Amino acid sequence: MKICDLHTHSVFSDGTFTPAEIIDSAINIGLSAVALCDHNTVDGLPDFLSAAQGKTIEAVTGAEFSVDLNGKELHLLGLFISPRYFAQISEMTALSNKRKEQSNIELIHSLSKVGVVLDYDEIKQKTPNGQINRAHIAAALTEKGYTLSIKHAFDTLLSRSAGHYKDPQRTTVWEMIGVINSMDAVPVLAHPFLNLCERELVEFLPSAKAQGLKGMECYYSLYDERTTALSLELAERFGLARSGGSDFHGAHKPDISLGIGKGNLQIPYEWCNILKSLT
Repeated sequence: MKICDLHTHSVFSDGTFTPAEIIDSAINIGLSAVALCDHNTVDGLPDFLSAAQGKTIEAVTGAEFSVDLNGKELHLLGLFISPRYFAQISEMTALSNKRKEQSNIELIHSLSKVGVVLDYDEIKQKTPNGQINRAHIAAALTEKGYTLSIKHAFDTLLSRSAGHYKDPQRTTVWEMIGVINSMDAVPVLAHPFLNLCERELVEFLPSAKAQGLKGMECYYSLYDERTTALSLELAERFGLARSGGSDFHGAHKPDISLGIGKGNLQIPYEWCNILKSLT
């Protein structure tokens, strides 16, 4: 069976692989398609397409957008984004990325008040486009010895309950669904059970479907068998195409491998073709 991975990240957001390394690694493990979905940016997609040219893999151009649903953060993938819209997306995300940077600066400042000293400019220099998120800050905290691991950083100093991190203002999920559709790309709800409980998801999906949501991640590295089965059932109930991805970040999530997640993934390439037909 041909398989794919429709959710990965590169150095252009919070991954540690370059777009070319993702392409080459995907070929080496036998994937038929791989999607690059960096957070709130398409900056890595030209390199991604260039690296795939002439090779035996389908490069799916995507992005993962952080959006708001009544004060709660959701993640929405845009898959099969045409290069003709890259500049428009970069312009659209400039404001949200500026808000994100202000949130990062305030986070660093708050941490400094409790004796945790980080150099924000030094952290920024480690990404090709200078756009960072909490994963980069978590890596810096671990490197400096303030936390034991990136996960430990998120569970402690960077958790919302710690009071140092405050969410930036985000575009609503409804607006972003419309934007993705207007570009003839495919809006897919990413890892919904990381953000919503079953009741919230069941309440959300009918409206989202009516507004133009076309797919939902059903296979995901952190899902157990019950969550996967429930995701598949809900996708069928609400008429959404199925998607799946590892959410690969390289060394920042060392327990998650490209294509297979934690060894629990085998995403049919047929799902990629069905999603592509919805553009």
